[in-house]
Amino acid sequence: MVESIARVRHIRITPQKARRVIDLVRGKNAQEALAILKFAPQAAAEPIFKLVASAIANARVKADKENLRLNEDELVVARAFVDEGATLKRFRPRAQGRAFRINKRTSHITIVLQTADELAAVKKGA
Repeated sequence: MVESIARVRHIRITPQKARRVIDLVRGKNAQEALAILKFAPQAAAEPIFKLVASAIANARVKADKENLRLNEDELVVARAFVDEGATLKRFRPRAQGRAFRINKRTSHITIVLQTADELAAVKKGA
């Protein structure tokens, strides 16, 4: 019925740290995911919270556009993944004239929400 996608690209969080937070919400109900992210101590939780909220809003808009009834409590985080973005390379001066490279990594985060019955139908068909 309703599948919504939200993406954020080039966010200045390392993919490894973002994946730790994404693993907390994958497969959960969307409202439950927001509650988990609101109180998660990791720095990556805030932008991922905004991303899940954006995906919920996208689902609402898509349902209105298609004249469907949407119960936001039925939305589930069907897929959530983090891809590595561009790495900013910086140099730090070190002892005896040497330079030390610092990699400032970025991430591309994607969240896909589906209604629970749609998710069950996809799993049943696969």
